[in-house]
Amino acid sequence: MAQTTSPPATTPPPSRRRRGPARASAGIAAVIGLVSAGLALGVAQLVAAAVRPESAPVLAIGSAFIDRVPPWLKDTAIRLFGTNDKLVLLGSMALVIALLAALAGLAERWRRGAGLALVVLFGVVAVGAAVTRSGSGPWDAAPSVVGFAVGGVALRLLVERLRDADAAAERSTDRSAQPTGPAASSGSSARRGPSRRSVLTVTAWVAAAAAAAGAAGRALGTAARDAVAARAGLRLPPAASPASAVPAGVENGVAGTTPYLTPNADFYRIDTALTVPAIDPATWSLRIRGMVEQEVEVGFDELLAMDLVEERVTLTCVSNEVGGGLAGNATWLGLPVATLLERARPMAGADMVLSKSSDGFSASTPIEALTDPARGALLAVGMNGEPLPLEHGFPVRMVVPGLYGFVSATKWVVELEVTRFADATAYWTTRGWSDRGPIKTASRIDVPRGFAQVPQGTVAVGGVAWAQTRGITAVEVQVDDGEWQQATLAAEDGLDTWRQWSYAWDAAAAGTGPHTLRVRATDGTGAVQTSERAAPAPDGSSGWHSTTVTVV
Repeated sequence: MAQTTSPPATTPPPSRRRRGPARASAGIAAVIGLVSAGLALGVAQLVAAAVRPESAPVLAIGSAFIDRVPPWLKDTAIRLFGTNDKLVLLGSMALVIALLAALAGLAERWRRGAGLALVVLFGVVAVGAAVTRSGSGPWDAAPSVVGFAVGGVALRLLVERLRDADAAAERSTDRSAQPTGPAASSGSSARRGPSRRSVLTVTAWVAAAAAAAGAAGRALGTAARDAVAARAGLRLPPAASPASAVPAGVENGVAGTTPYLTPNADFYRIDTALTVPAIDPATWSLRIRGMVEQEVEVGFDELLAMDLVEERVTLTCVSNEVGGGLAGNATWLGLPVATLLERARPMAGADMVLSKSSDGFSASTPIEALTDPARGALLAVGMNGEPLPLEHGFPVRMVVPGLYGFVSATKWVVELEVTRFADATAYWTTRGWSDRGPIKTASRIDVPRGFAQVPQGTVAVGGVAWAQTRGITAVEVQVDDGEWQQATLAAEDGLDTWRQWSYAWDAAAAGTGPHTLRVRATDGTGAVQTSERAAPAPDGSSGWHSTTVTVV
């Protein structure tokens, strides 16, 4: 009699059966990469608190990127993101680091050592960035070395544990496909190995350790807290030579025009510091050296004890586009730079002072702009009646009327090197910008805003114009391609501050529809602002600002 057999149990093909677990394993590997990177950065932050906060990998790499960015990319970033350019950079770096970390986890799962090689490569880049910045030393490599070593070990151990879990899951799948019986039961005692869930549990603990290390690093970084506390407790002395009262009538009366004095919180901030330097004034000093007969060094208390003066000065960033907002007017309290240069006695032939910041920035300023008592260049300690905000240079910065900030307005200044343009170059000069930056005459329409709809009738047009050290003597407005019309100037405060203006536009006469408004200014020398358009690089933008509105 023929023997019948039962059809074998149907099992899914191995490729289909294992696709789901393989995807889960890849996802866990990516998470392991992210967590390992977090541990590396957290430990590095902790070590950097003991070495130097700026030596932390993210700050070091970000600062190195800023140092090497070409002028066109810098201008593009400022044009697109304004004063949020550093937040965008940090956000972009976080995204790139996350992607690379996930890739490292996947690569290590694919082949032993592949992901670890990515970690080592990133660590080498971080070390190079940390030790090559101005003011760095050999110990600046420590945060990256220690952090990425710990992160690499974590990556290797966690991925190896994941491999064991994958192997255990594979054995379990193979046993489930075999018939039950004595033979099967004999293999049930085989070592099962860790589960993927246990791998995730360990990874979560590592993530907690990463967060704790990062938090401890921030907590131990006391420099920022010390600087904030020192600023809060600082009482500036009264000026030996206070500024005159702000004249009546400096405001044009047009709602929406930029305030004559810019509040500190609204003052533009453009610099090369990825994070704001935290300097305790008790440890701050300024050194004057180079082509001088006598080197000079002063501390903060000594500076405050000198005869301070108060000046109202409008500052302008060289990256300001035509009609842009990278300009601000403030009352500054400080010591004339000329006072200390006189003590140092510059040698014959010196024509430039290279001012240096604690963050590695430097600016090339013509020496005559600093020694001319009529120019009023300051080592500023106060801004609008209070100590300098940290982001604006606390405890001391330079303020030089008539020059763009990239050649004069050094924040967190710690050194003045008297030298020659032929012998030294500044931060932006080596990147294709000019070594001298006299401010060009500029004017701007603040009201009405671009693409605004305005009613028929008289429309108030207003804005500001500036030409530091020369002053503004006239502002004109053009509607479409018509004749230039004289605007009304607000009262003048001084040659170093901007001047508001207004114009009553008969929009009804212009007719409904779109119209273009243009503005130009005349400075105190009689020179009319040029219509020639120029980009900010290499020595400042130029051209007439225009705005288009619609009469309805």
